[in-house]
Amino acid sequence: MGGGKNTPDRVPLVAVLAANSISTAGTSLTLIGVPWFVLETTGSAGRAGVVAFCATLPIVVSALIGGPVIDRIGRRRVSVASDTVCGLAVAAVPLLHYADALAFWMLCVLMAVNGLFHTPGNTARYVLVPDLAEHAGTTLPRAASLFDAVSRGARMVGAALAGVLIALVGAETVLLLDAATFLTSAALIAAGVRGVRAAEPLKAAAPVSLPTYKRELREGYAYLLGNRLLLGVVVMVLFMNGTDQGWNAVLLPVHASAELGGARDLGLLTALFGAGGLTGALLYGAVGHRCSRRAVFSVCVILCGAPRFLVAALTGTTLPLAVTMVLSGIAGGVLNPILTTVIYGSVPDALRSRVSGAITAGCELAMPVGGLAAGLLVESAGASGALLAMGGVYLLATLSPLVFPAWRTMDSEPAEEPGEPADEPGAGPGSESGPGPGSESESDEGSDEGSGGATGRAGAPVSG
Repeated sequence: MGGGKNTPDRVPLVAVLAANSISTAGTSLTLIGVPWFVLETTGSAGRAGVVAFCATLPIVVSALIGGPVIDRIGRRRVSVASDTVCGLAVAAVPLLHYADALAFWMLCVLMAVNGLFHTPGNTARYVLVPDLAEHAGTTLPRAASLFDAVSRGARMVGAALAGVLIALVGAETVLLLDAATFLTSAALIAAGVRGVRAAEPLKAAAPVSLPTYKRELREGYAYLLGNRLLLGVVVMVLFMNGTDQGWNAVLLPVHASAELGGARDLGLLTALFGAGGLTGALLYGAVGHRCSRRAVFSVCVILCGAPRFLVAALTGTTLPLAVTMVLSGIAGGVLNPILTTVIYGSVPDALRSRVSGAITAGCELAMPVGGLAAGLLVESAGASGALLAMGGVYLLATLSPLVFPAWRTMDSEPAEEPGEPADEPGAGPGSESGPGPGSESESDEGSDEGSGGATGRAGAPVSG
């Protein structure tokens, strides 16, 4: 592709948006299909929690160590390879089940493989957005909002489709469809993101060696640990994503099965949350620049999570929870564009993959525990008790922007343009001067997909 500042070329950006939306729609199929498959085949909320643990622990591991690898292999290649392996792992679940050869440990292993390769692909696409926005001749806030909006729209469609398909053809067929979305995403990235320098391997990197790798890994984590706002975001989102994993993988499926109308209501509620998220992301993209980032973020982060848990715990009908899911989704849809714009504007391109990997690892650290804890809580305290306990954790976490002074710097303008290389990568950590490299923070990303905020396949910090 020959696009640049003088000749904008939108094809790579459109390819990434399309691939990410298809991949995210598939994630919604898995998000609903796998827990429902486990509940149908085992009848155990505890086992659903174990599968969630096995699926998310490798995500954290790959995020912890994967940043430098992405730059060396190349963001385009990593994205293609990641989606291909994930597609094959997901397809193996229903195929083994049809052959009557799927043991529970095999399901856990396949979901672990999916999780291990999932995050590098997310991160690779996510960190390309600033370069592709410039390549397309559009602004970074607009591209970030569009990236999040199409992901949420795809999540909405995927969730609604999952609920209907599970009821009509079974969870196994839904998982086959998810495998196809991974492979389609891989093909789009392979064909559509050619010729973009930022997507290719880092040619100027030092020769591969363990000391070099460790140094590059340390640079990403030093950047993260050196700024209070960035660290505050990661700690808060860590708790949000952990409780959201419990909600998505165990609590909402159990609640839909026991109190509501089953898989179709589960798909409906997840789709409504996605619809609200899409609305929130578009609203922020249209008018959000006129408002204080911290004020909007502080209100929306409280509204996006805890109310869902409370309403589900106290009611046994679909309508109150459906209304809550829409409103919480709107609030959650605002979060990722804010965090994404702040991170992109403060981290230079030379460190973007490493810092994003460190942020993703921190944000996803509690996800394995969240799914497992939710399963154990349901079996020991009942669904309502588990919902109230995890909702309380969520509320406490989201109060942090109102309590800690570091969040006040969220409204500061970054001192360095994205993509401008730092003279000394790692010189930023420890600085408390406010904006600048490492001083602001990132979903979606993601999720994504958890809070209605970031880390789904999109790689943003709040899950959705």
